[in-house]
Amino acid sequence: MGAADSADYGLLSPAWAGTPAAELTGDRQLLQALLDVELEWVRVLASAGLADPDAPAAVAAVSDASRYDAASLAERAQGGGNPVIPLLADLRAQAREVSPKGAAAIHRGATSQDIMDTALMLLARRALDTVLADADRAAAALGDLARRHAATLCVARTLTQHSLPSTFGLRAAQWLHGVGSAAQGLRTASDNLQLQWGGASGTLAALTLAAGSAPGGGTATAFDLTARLAHGLGLADPVAPWQTNRLPVTALGAALQDFTAAAGKVANDVLLLSRPEIGEVSEPRAAGRGGSSAMPQKQNPVLSVLIRSAALAAPGYGMQLNAAAAAADDERPSGSWHVEWQALRSLLRLAGGAAAKLAELAEGLQVSTDALTRNLESAGPLVVSEKIMAVVAPLLDDGMPGRGKEIVAATVARSLSSGEPFEELLRAAVPPEVLSDAELKSVLDPAEYLGEAAALIERITAAYPGKPSA
Repeated sequence: MGAADSADYGLLSPAWAGTPAAELTGDRQLLQALLDVELEWVRVLASAGLADPDAPAAVAAVSDASRYDAASLAERAQGGGNPVIPLLADLRAQAREVSPKGAAAIHRGATSQDIMDTALMLLARRALDTVLADADRAAAALGDLARRHAATLCVARTLTQHSLPSTFGLRAAQWLHGVGSAAQGLRTASDNLQLQWGGASGTLAALTLAAGSAPGGGTATAFDLTARLAHGLGLADPVAPWQTNRLPVTALGAALQDFTAAAGKVANDVLLLSRPEIGEVSEPRAAGRGGSSAMPQKQNPVLSVLIRSAALAAPGYGMQLNAAAAAADDERPSGSWHVEWQALRSLLRLAGGAAAKLAELAEGLQVSTDALTRNLESAGPLVVSEKIMAVVAPLLDDGMPGRGKEIVAATVARSLSSGEPFEELLRAAVPPEVLSDAELKSVLDPAEYLGEAAALIERITAAYPGKPSA
């Protein structure tokens, strides 16, 4: 079986296949991140006088991932339990042909976990750039929907049933509230991605020894060197190595899960609202998408289906990260560290796929105002029963607190059981001298029972403006 036969193109993962996040988290990109960490470390050593000044150029010349056989490295990684060990052998061999002194500087004072953890943080930062760009597109589009439909009446649903009148704008704004908040969490997680560098057992012993041997009595400490490395890679400089404190990984995993959950909420609603019997929204059409192999009349909401699948898959990988963190042992986790790698990559891919599809969904979502009106009207005046209880019932107490509520409740029950128009029954139960026809009409008007819907839309859209695509 050739290398291509074992490559994961995402045939079983359409939620992320073919997305920028998939490309940015592939084995080639992981290899490049590993090489980038090794190269940046050589630069730091050279800048501190701990490596030959020409070493960085020599290592840079052989630090292109295309020079290395990923399939061979994966197979040989079984010998030491991680891909850094065979990659180091190949990197040193290629660098030695350019400069023996350059080859000697590679990996000095580091250990394979330093390289692997840091490369994964670097990989995550690069992938998160595209996830956040798509999340911003989705936020901008949801904000547009919210403002455009701020006054579009609809029926709200609780526990799947009609509840109160609302607006489609508020529904879209609440989608934005979740997506925008989760995107902020992702941005914070991206900003907090940390270098992990502790040496063989987290003491920085070899690096401390090397720093003390700098020609001319250099003054750079081990912490100075790791700070330079963090800066060069664009990562945060941690208080201390975290090779067995895996909370930086679980924090990133949690942010990725939160985003897929927020995207999943939007997808869940679109799946429900696009059912033909409801018909309030429909996905944007695209050639070759949404068709059925057996039923050509169908237009399946595939974007929402795939977003939902990502949201359902993500918690399993998050649980894996948390279980691994809880099982971390000694000064380098045995097995639990290794199980993080694929779980973290899967979360990055799922979040990336969900973000890309959510942006397309939000930008092209079709809203049927006719269906929104029809469904609200089907709920009838009982959709404002809460207001009736608050406004009308007290007028019927006649000195006996609670009597009005009993009258209204009995009127509702009669209408539901007999099918008689509730408005007529209520008119008969409430004398005109207590509540005029105009006042009764106002009470039953769903447009006059929207609470702070308009203000909520303004607050949410102001908080999460997003960025539309260029």
